Amino acid sequence: MEASHLDKQRKLTWLAIRTADLNLQDVWVRYFSLAGSVDEYELDAYLHGLIVLPPLECDLIAEAVNELIDEIPPLPRAPYRADLST
Repeated sequence: MEASHLDKQRKLTWLAIRTADLNLQDVWVRYFSLAGSVDEYELDAYLHGLIVLPPLECDLIAEAVNELIDEIPPLPRAPYRADLST
């Protein structure tokens, strides 16, 4: 994978973490539980563009982030009037 794709994956992963308001330590713990091999400081450095990680590690980080996002309860929805009459 060329460098621009790796950087795009990193940036979008960091955006997902920030948007979901995930804690970096929680991301690292989940990533490590998926057999990730970098430490928390390296994860932070990667997400800030300071180091490059192998594609497999990047995908494990993405998997960890996506799993944590999937665990976030959905926001309450506004009901329609018809929904309230049942």
